[in-house]
Amino acid sequence: MNKLLWQPDAERIERSNLHRFMQQAGERAGVNLDSYEALYRWSVEQPEDFWSLIWDFTGVQASVRGDRVLVDGERMPGARWFPEARLNYAENLLRCRDDRPALVFRNEAGRRDSLSYAGLYRRVAQVAAGLRRAGVVAGDRVAGFVPNVIDTAVAMLASASLGAVWTACSPDFGLQGIIDRFGQTTPKILFTTDGYLYNGKRFNSLERLAQVLPHLPAPCQLVVMPYLDTAPDLGPVPGAVLLDDFIDPAATTVEFTQVAFDSPLCILYSSGTTGVPKCIVHGVGGTLLQHLKEHQLHTDLGREDTLFYYTTCGWMMWNWMLSGLASGATLMLFDGSPFAPTAEVLWDIVEQEKVTVFGTSAKYIAAQEKAGVRPGQSHRLDALRTLLSTGSALTHESFEYVYREIKADLCLSSISGGTDILSCFALGCPVLPVRAGELQCRGLGMAVEIRDQGRPVASGKGELVCTRPFPAMPIGFWNDSDGRKYHDAYFSTFDHVWAHGDYAELTPDGGVVIHGRSDAVLNPGGVRIGTAEIYRQVEKVDAVQEAVAIGQSWQDDVRVILFVVLKPGYHLDTALEQEIRQTIRRHTTPRHVPGKIIQVADIPRTRTGKLVELAIRSTVEGQPVKNLDALANPEALALYRDLPQLSC
Repeated sequence: MNKLLWQPDAERIERSNLHRFMQQAGERAGVNLDSYEALYRWSVEQPEDFWSLIWDFTGVQASVRGDRVLVDGERMPGARWFPEARLNYAENLLRCRDDRPALVFRNEAGRRDSLSYAGLYRRVAQVAAGLRRAGVVAGDRVAGFVPNVIDTAVAMLASASLGAVWTACSPDFGLQGIIDRFGQTTPKILFTTDGYLYNGKRFNSLERLAQVLPHLPAPCQLVVMPYLDTAPDLGPVPGAVLLDDFIDPAATTVEFTQVAFDSPLCILYSSGTTGVPKCIVHGVGGTLLQHLKEHQLHTDLGREDTLFYYTTCGWMMWNWMLSGLASGATLMLFDGSPFAPTAEVLWDIVEQEKVTVFGTSAKYIAAQEKAGVRPGQSHRLDALRTLLSTGSALTHESFEYVYREIKADLCLSSISGGTDILSCFALGCPVLPVRAGELQCRGLGMAVEIRDQGRPVASGKGELVCTRPFPAMPIGFWNDSDGRKYHDAYFSTFDHVWAHGDYAELTPDGGVVIHGRSDAVLNPGGVRIGTAEIYRQVEKVDAVQEAVAIGQSWQDDVRVILFVVLKPGYHLDTALEQEIRQTIRRHTTPRHVPGKIIQVADIPRTRTGKLVELAIRSTVEGQPVKNLDALANPEALALYRDLPQLSC
């Protein structure tokens, strides 16, 4: 059993939304649901009762709910949730219309803006009226090439209010990356800012879009939201209009178009590192219901909270964060580098804005530790009660760093799911303890199992699967009329079972450990090894800044190759190699010890910061990487090409 790091006290448990929900669920079930495990079992065994209670408990607003909760509940895919319901996503996020702050914006240059719930409603009314005047109707795509600013949130809500489909990518994408995404989804309206900030530099978005627009298969209206300049030059994009010229400033009321529960809400894109990105379509009702559950029950979010997730608009966590408005929370938005102007810029915001729930990536937490940042000593974090981490597995050492150097009384919730479900399979829980290296629990209503060789296993490693339908399953892929691409992506491994692509295990205390992606699992001598098992040990070596491991085909087997980026002033010599090998061997097995350790200057990543083991492996083995534009730093792959160390 992993080390216990935190335990909620009785008062915190009794005040939690989950505790109240557990009592109501017990009354509805007619049994005593006195533990999270009991509640979890009920939620997956009685899905209609569970999701019906989620609807009631969170106060979903709809013009029609209907009597039926689930139709064809044994089909996966194919089950339908709340088939008679009519509702609107934006209406649920704009249910509060008072003077409490809805959105607060900060950037790395020190700018601060805010908008109340009442002001947000008025602004959405103005932009929605502009969209309606431009001919946007339910089902049309509205896109954003945008940084994480207030106007972006407004544009998305205005789109959703009409029943239109929102899709976005962050403005650091290259030319081909934008075309690969918007070229498939053909937006009618494209919102952008004039530029964005990162690490002290200003970047012009209009010059890039001037190259993109001629390559889109259908014409779209470009709407420019001033950000870097109050009066940006639209010369590079003829036909573009400024936001103030597009909206209807006289509009004061939002006309919420009521749509079916499984109507499309947004299109998200896979990373696209193995080809053109998949366009994953998420539904209105499933997204709303799942996010309400995860926010209110698993994160204990409410009206008094300020939720700050460091994310770009191209990452699913932006959509996840935005749904926090449905719980009445204040959302904290940020544009810029998390290390500019200093490595503590995000902690400055957490302190100054009295953030209660702060979310970031595992990479950021590891980088903070490597940089020697000690927020608990440098900042007053009295308001902070929950820290969320995702993007990759959070190591044991990062768990301990959080409690040692950030805050001892804190619910650290490592969460895991993805773009595919716009939510989580495993995540946090305010009434459960936190143990090093573990996600606290499987999500309510998510029938998660681990399978090895196709068979469920109670203990041990294997494929993370979901065996029963859930509302947040995608409604499909864009331009996949027969559903074949959707089926092949998730249901080709096991019949009628969602295979998520994570290599994981369940712990005896109900937690989940993620060992890496299944397609990146190493297989030396036929023994399956998750890459996270190696990364955890390598990060203990002080000289190593970060590392990536791949399996190289070698002499009719596979050998583990470890690439390391070292801290300034260090060089990979024999002594350091020996230290790395001994550290791995001491805490794992001889199979985990790499056959080769090679120093590199950089590691390629996706734009959301994930390691791209498959792209590195393809490069090492002389195979093409199909979509370099999906990478944040594609030039780094050249470092792995034709390395003489790999031929011996």
